[in-house]
Amino acid sequence: MPSPPVPGLDRRLFLTSLLGVTAAAAGLSGCADNSAAAEAASDAPLASKVPAGTSLQIASYQNAQQLQFKLAGFRDLPFKVSNWLNIGAGPDVINAFRAKSLEVANNAGIPPIQAHYQGFDAKIVAINITRKPNYLFATKPGSDIRKVADFKGKRLAFSQGQAQGVVLLRALKKAGLAYDAVELVPLTSNQFLTALQSGQVDIAPLGNTQAPAYLAQYKSARTITTDVVDLLNLLWAPVSVLNDPAKAAAIAAYIPYWAKGQVWTYEHPDEWNEQFYVGTQNLTPAQAKAVTALANKPLFPPRWDEAIAWEQETADLLAEGGFVKKFDVSELFDHRFEAIAAKAVPAEYRR
Repeated sequence: MPSPPVPGLDRRLFLTSLLGVTAAAAGLSGCADNSAAAEAASDAPLASKVPAGTSLQIASYQNAQQLQFKLAGFRDLPFKVSNWLNIGAGPDVINAFRAKSLEVANNAGIPPIQAHYQGFDAKIVAINITRKPNYLFATKPGSDIRKVADFKGKRLAFSQGQAQGVVLLRALKKAGLAYDAVELVPLTSNQFLTALQSGQVDIAPLGNTQAPAYLAQYKSARTITTDVVDLLNLLWAPVSVLNDPAKAAAIAAYIPYWAKGQVWTYEHPDEWNEQFYVGTQNLTPAQAKAVTALANKPLFPPRWDEAIAWEQETADLLAEGGFVKKFDVSELFDHRFEAIAAKAVPAEYRR
């Protein structure tokens, strides 16, 4: 059944609550405002060698990271991976960070903003720039919606703490639609497909990899492409982890493998299609090829100026909607790691 409408500020508080912010945290008005309780981030130089016995708990959504490393031949990491966690959604990552069961994760630009709003201290340590859209909008079966302007008055799946959320907000803004012109239905991305199938929402942002299977199953559904990009694909970690010299050294050592792994995947699309999309995601070879055709070329900037500017625009967009408090996003970046990814890849992958 559709979620009941939650007007104005009440709706925004409901959205925030759904995404893991407790009532107490909400009452602190975005409690990450450089309070004395915030953990000071270390600016100590990174160790040149990972101390023996150091381990990391790393996110690997759908086990893609281990497969990528295996196919690329990365077998001897200079630290132990004590756990690969099949976790990807921003809210889930933040919860795992809080539980100390995860130490480094791969996400888009929104989760670090959401973590800051919740009062959790974490920093961005590596960036891959995304130039082409990773998402499109899918309709429920039988819908007559054909363009973003048709979203007016419709129920839209919205996840405040994930990339899909900012793509939706940016698309609405570009189409000249105010937030109160639509009904934002608070969900997390792993609920989007079910919500579409059941008619709980009219529209949901789906990843390019999800759309083929959905359209094959529901012939009367359609997709609406957007040129809105989610610019940042990043690695981030809790400040408590980064303040541990051994853990920080291990993360610095992990970043080149992360960057080189993405380059390997981009340069070996046929093997990746067969092993990952067909072998683990149950796509047909044709569907896998269509997804890979939309893949972004990995781009690792030696400097983070563009990334910081985009992150600030995103945080400001969320603040305009009343979803977070306005703040300076520069504090989300740990510049000790800034050039590591770019130095690890050939010049054509540096931007």
